[in-house]
Amino acid sequence: MSLSEILDMSLHMALLSLMAVGGVTAVLPDIHRYVVEAQGWMNSEQFAALFALSQAAPGPNALFITLFGLQMAGLPGAFGATLGMFAPSSLLAYHAVGWADLFAHTRWLNAFRRGMAPITVGLVLSSGLLLAQAVDINLSSIVLTAVTVAVVLLRSRWNPLWLIIAGALFGLLA
Repeated sequence: MSLSEILDMSLHMALLSLMAVGGVTAVLPDIHRYVVEAQGWMNSEQFAALFALSQAAPGPNALFITLFGLQMAGLPGAFGATLGMFAPSSLLAYHAVGWADLFAHTRWLNAFRRGMAPITVGLVLSSGLLLAQAVDINLSSIVLTAVTVAVVLLRSRWNPLWLIIAGALFGLLA
């Protein structure tokens, strides 16, 4: 990956950073579109594996951005992707907190906050669907994903890491 490609990737991550309502996971579908479909820097299976690894590792849940950059261009890619994803949104959040405090009790700010909740839920659900499509390649995988989401994840307080381990064991056996 050339320096210009690393800069392009950093700029793309910076733009997504400003749209990541609900966290970085909310823009995962566009990250997938960019790095897998548009640029071809990795395939869907690698993308899903790196995402799963980052979620199992201790630390921030957005660690996958650094792993994607590392996979695509080594340390310069990891630094570029991480800086691109976190610098703009961090600066925006820093300045927005003071502004939001000034208008905390206004009707329009409260309406804006309530309106953002369903958008955030939709973005996160689309990320989950994208990841499921990347790894659900046969009927048993699809059934396992559906059962896990519908029965276990929504109706229990189990740590999702246990579900990932169970899915890996099931995948080895199936």
